[in-house]
Formats: sequence, C-alpha cells, structure tokens
Amino acid sequence: MEHPKDERTLVIIKPDGVQRGLIGEIIKRYERTGLKMVALRFGVADEKKFWEHYNKDDAWFLKKGSKIVEDKKANGLPADKEPLEYGKDIIRQLVKFMTSGPTIFMVWEGNQAVAVVKKLTGDTEPATSDVGTIRGDLTLDSYTIAAVDDRAVRNLIHCSENVDEAKRELAIWFTDAEITEYRLVTEQILYDVNLDGILE
Repeated sequence: MEHPKDERTLVIIKPDGVQRGLIGEIIKRYERTGLKMVALRFGVADEKKFWEHYNKDDAWFLKKGSKIVEDKKANGLPADKEPLEYGKDIIRQLVKFMTSGPTIFMVWEGNQAVAVVKKLTGDTEPATSDVGTIRGDLTLDSYTIAAVDDRAVRNLIHCSENVDEAKRELAIWFTDAEITEYRLVTEQILYDVNLDGILE
C-alpha cells in the first residue's frame, strides 16, 4: 500500500497564469504547505492530448449541452445547435485556451496532495472563489463573462479533482522516468515518526 505522504497530483499553470507572470507566486503557495514538486515541464501542449486529458463522453456532453440550451431558452436567447454540440463546445473552448500559449505542468507530492492542492487553488470560478485561494486572490474571471465572450474561463490553474483522476492525468502527461525521487530536509519535520536527529 502506498504511504499517504507519497500521494501525487497534477497541476497545470494555464496560459493566463504564465502570461501574467504568476508562475513563482503559484509555486510558492504550494511549496509553503510542505508539498514537494517532483516533476515540471514547460511548453505548448498537444491538442489531442488535452482531449484525452479532459476525458468526456457523449453522456457528459449531452448533460452539459442540455443545461446550456435550457439557460438560453430561459434568457430568451436562440439555441441554434443540438445539446451535444454545445457540450462539446465546452471542451473545444478549453482545448483552444490551453493550447493558445505555453503552460507549466507539475507533479506535486505529499500527504493528501490532491486535497491540499484543490483547497489552495480554489473553486473553478475565480469570481466566487474564496479569498486566500490562488484563484480567489489572483484573478477575477467569471462564468458569465466567459459565456458572453464564448470562451473558456481563465482561472490560472488546472488541478486534479480526486486521487483516481490524478493517477489517470499523470499517466497522460508524465512517464515514471520523468518523475524525480528525492528527499527534502523539511520532510523530516513533516513525516518522521520520532524526529530522530533534530538535536544532533
């Protein structure tokens, strides 16, 4: 069984985070918790890989697209596409955004890495994300303006939603050989059972 301190999660700093010069600030927020970065890659990612990353099926497209059609009708707007296509547009917009410029892919490791990163990152919509989170503090985009402008929400970061999703996403973007096994001195105070050697 994997030790809890070895849990890993994926973080992607999106093109808006790179372009706004927030790379250092974002990394600092995760580092301060005691999480350890074990892999990093910078560049413009492949469109096909992002479709694999988002991993949505027709049932998801239909559900999301039906909601969009309902919202349009409720607001007196025309719905000129089938719900399935509106659903696919969500991922099309995301993929277009994520490949519009360079991104940073990172693997973070530590106790409850997925939950810790998710908590620090904040809710998907920056405008309603809590103060103290990365999205809540560093950007102001909203679903409303993204819908008006027919684009993806610019919320600085992608992070894995749960442990199973993290494992699936990590396998898409990193090989085992690209993840570095090493020890940080701070891991002693975080994880060592007896704190042997601190006073030596």
